Amino acid sequence: MPYTLPSTLTQQNALAVEADGLRDLALLETVDCAALSDFDSSALAVLIAWQKKLRQAQRELTLVSSPLKLCVLAQVYGVAELLGTPVA
Repeated sequence: MPYTLPSTLTQQNALAVEADGLRDLALLETVDCAALSDFDSSALAVLIAWQKKLRQAQRELTLVSSPLKLCVLAQVYGVAELLGTPVA
């Protein structure tokens, strides 16, 4: 069962979403981004923090149903490969 991101992930709720995801690292191995519609670069910060925690546990983060805007944002910030998002 994947971890499902909320529809909004911005600076206002990033720390709460990050903490919620860290409660169960096994769920974070697959993160469903389908509902994500309102987000900013804080979403990337959360995903990178999760990726770092998973890698410390010898695991990898896999994103599914990533919105194109998230993929483009990851590419602009130079973290697309780190997050495994496709390069548009």
